[in-house]
Amino acid sequence: MRNATAYGASPRLRADIVVNNFVGVAYTTGKVVIQSDGTPWRPLVHIRDISRAFLAVLDAPREAVHNQAFNVGNSEENYQIRDVANIVKSVVPDCVIEYLEGGGPDPRCYRVSCEKLSRHLPGFKTEWTVQKGVEELYESFVRNDLTADQFGGYVRLKRIEAHLRDTRLDESLHWRKPVAAV
Repeated sequence: MRNATAYGASPRLRADIVVNNFVGVAYTTGKVVIQSDGTPWRPLVHIRDISRAFLAVLDAPREAVHNQAFNVGNSEENYQIRDVANIVKSVVPDCVIEYLEGGGPDPRCYRVSCEKLSRHLPGFKTEWTVQKGVEELYESFVRNDLTADQFGGYVRLKRIEAHLRDTRLDESLHWRKPVAAV
């Protein structure tokens, strides 16, 4: 199971993935900040659709899925970064799109076909679109009165750096000792 880039509201939100990041930054600062020229493509999928796909594969007849690799998502949900930014702009009131100076094409540019999963599991279909996911994230941020400080605290890289500084992780990113769930 190879997931497209996930997005969606969550109590432990990943703020460093494109859809979540764009909505969070737009909500807390009024800007959608694009670090590239906006042309790279990304396949995107809501976390609920990922979960449903895993359940569908687990429930499928063995012969339909054994020794198979599946791209999880919807082939129609491949977007250029600038198009994701425009969706966010259409949902988050009064936000503007800002391209950072010097942002060229991002080498991480790819589109993915997810048709194989549908062929092997004809009953499976994704339910979420990026538009619907952006609306969900925005409503969640409004409902929870998200602040820029809170949103910045969700960034995975910052959490890893904090764990390294506090020596909870070693240089190879392994826990030094068992850690209680946070």
